[in-house]
Amino acid sequence: MIVYPAIDLKDGKCVRLLRGEMTAATVFNADPADQARRWAAAGFRWLHLVDLNGAIEGKPVNGAAVEAILRAIKIPAQLGGGIRDMARIEDWLGKGIRRVILGTVALSNPALVNEACKRFPGRIAVGIDARGGKVATEGWVKTSETTALDLARAFADAGVAAIIYTDIDRDGALQGVNVAATAALARATKIPVIASGGVAGIADVEALKADGKIAGVVIGRALYDGRIDPEAALEVAA
Repeated sequence: MIVYPAIDLKDGKCVRLLRGEMTAATVFNADPADQARRWAAAGFRWLHLVDLNGAIEGKPVNGAAVEAILRAIKIPAQLGGGIRDMARIEDWLGKGIRRVILGTVALSNPALVNEACKRFPGRIAVGIDARGGKVATEGWVKTSETTALDLARAFADAGVAAIIYTDIDRDGALQGVNVAATAALARATKIPVIASGGVAGIADVEALKADGKIAGVVIGRALYDGRIDPEAALEVAA
């Protein structure tokens, strides 16, 4: 299982939100590139980057911060937020992002996901963010009637590299990851599933690892405030 430290970008800074609320942001590092170097030095093998402003505006906003991160690290990074057309996908992959995460367009334009998977094998992930089991889009501002499971099944044969499943109600709240929902999704699809949202302590990492079907976990606030020690998380995941 791979541990992905989260670097969420808002107004050029590394922040954590509470349940996706842009007004409930805590700044953890004003220099995202510095934070990326710290996570790489701690031994993590991947980074999870999100352009929060971009997710709402529908276009990259924190591009300069992402590019600074890419210059600062040698480990791979996946990026989501505001990537909604082929030109943006090509641009980020060309700049060094290893894997692009498509969220809103996975629901609104599934044909783009299918085409991107064909053009860039192994480099396209789908972000499924759910509130009450229903898929939320556009920076979690809108909630659809589509279930997370139905959306995952829609891409069963597309060649999606991974699904990043986020339980919005738990994101940033340190209430514990939704292991049951994540595991159910992982068992319903052959696509590797990465858990996200609510990881509060090493017990959450242990529970996800013990399930045996979950490919990775994104950890944010619990790493930043010291509730989870990087070395311990990596040891459990390995």
